[in-house]
Formats: sequence, C-alpha cells, structure tokens
Amino acid sequence: MQENRPESQVTAARSSSLDEVSPSLASSATEGRDVGMQFYSLLVGCDPTDADLTDDRDFDRHVLASVLSVAAMDGGPLTEQVGLVEQELDQLRTKCFPSAPVWPVARTAKPGSTNEDETVMVRDLLLAQRSTEGEISRWLAAMIARRAMEPNHLWEDLGLRQRAELSRLLTRHFAPLAARNTKNMRWKRFIYRTLCEDDGLVMCTTPVCTQCNDFDLCFGEESGENRMAERRREFMRDAEKHEKAAGPLTG
Repeated sequence: MQENRPESQVTAARSSSLDEVSPSLASSATEGRDVGMQFYSLLVGCDPTDADLTDDRDFDRHVLASVLSVAAMDGGPLTEQVGLVEQELDQLRTKCFPSAPVWPVARTAKPGSTNEDETVMVRDLLLAQRSTEGEISRWLAAMIARRAMEPNHLWEDLGLRQRAELSRLLTRHFAPLAARNTKNMRWKRFIYRTLCEDDGLVMCTTPVCTQCNDFDLCFGEESGENRMAERRREFMRDAEKHEKAAGPLTG
C-alpha cells in the first residue's frame, strides 16, 4: 500500500529547485546572470562561447551540457525537459561530468511530455539510425526527441550555438539519417518528413519542393542567436533599465 504523505512533502519530493541544489546558480540568476550560461559553466568549466570542440569527445560534452543548460533555463523538472529519467541523468553525469556539482533533478520516475506519442516516434527513429554505439547516442536520441517538441529551431531548443553544430551532431551519431537530408532541409522538418515517408505517408503539398508554398518553412535560413546568449542579453538589458530607473545613489 502506498504511504499517504502531506501534499507539501510529495511536491518537495518530486522537484528540486535551483536554490536547494545549487545556491550559486540561484544567486547568479538574481544578480542578472543567466542560469543556462552558469549551469553550462559548472558542467564544462568554461563559457559555451569559449568551448573547444575540436575533439569529438569534447563536442559530445558540449552538446549534452547545452541541452541540459537550456532545459534548466526553461524551468521545471529537468527529467521532463530533457526526456530522461533520473537514473539516466545520474549515469550521464557520472560518465560525462564527474567533477560537476550536483544539479537540479526532479524526483520523477518517468519523464513527461505534452506530446508523448510524437516524442516516442522521433526517439525511435533516431535510435534506429544510430551510427555510434554506447549510451551517449541513446541519451541524445531521447533528448533530441523531447526538445523537438519545443517551438523554435531544433538547434536553438537544444541550446546549441548554431545550426552547424546540430548538423555535426546528427552526422556523427545518426549518420544514416543525416545522409538522407541531401537538400539541406531544416532538421526538424526533415525528421518529421522522414517519419511520414517511412510510414508511407505524404506530408508535402507538391511533388517538387521549388514549386511548394511551404518552401521557406522547409529550407529557409535557420539563423538566430543562441538561446542562452539571448537570455543573458535580456537579463543585462533589464538590469540596466532597473538601474537607470532607480537613479544615482546619494550619500
């Protein structure tokens, strides 16, 4: 029989706040510094703009840290934001960030998603197209699938610095799938088109892409600012406005 506990205890057991787990993160956020940037720095040891990605292992750590950091920035239980259960997050941390301080991990047994069926479909597609062995590509399949449910460009909602990093990620860990994107279609759009084609469905309105009204949706430029950098810029701008509104200090 399940133990009946006060609702406050249940809520506390299911989620951990940044204040409870990492006071340095919480205090930096209140000072106007971005939680995502600070979380990344705690994991990797440097700012994402300074990350050296020459080595594939460093690149993998950068990708994982970026996803975790942008998810932490979005708020809510980390398990729900990245599509991994707590045990998987613990394994990921031990393998890839053994020297990092404890991070906020929700006490949930299963990651949640408002589009769970879609998430599973994307995850299974990626798992079937893996080109590297081991846990990292399995974790990435789940994380990419979950973050694909967010509204921005996929590279943005993975916390990456630019689309080229997503292309490198998919080419490295999901090469058979990446190789099929011969027209350089937007990655999220391409993944969904692949799902439809593999099921024998047709999602396009015309047989020739250049004659389609949705051409820009599929092939348009995926430029933009890294979400963590954008959030930091917003914090600094708001802090400057608050400082100006407060006026000069008088002795």
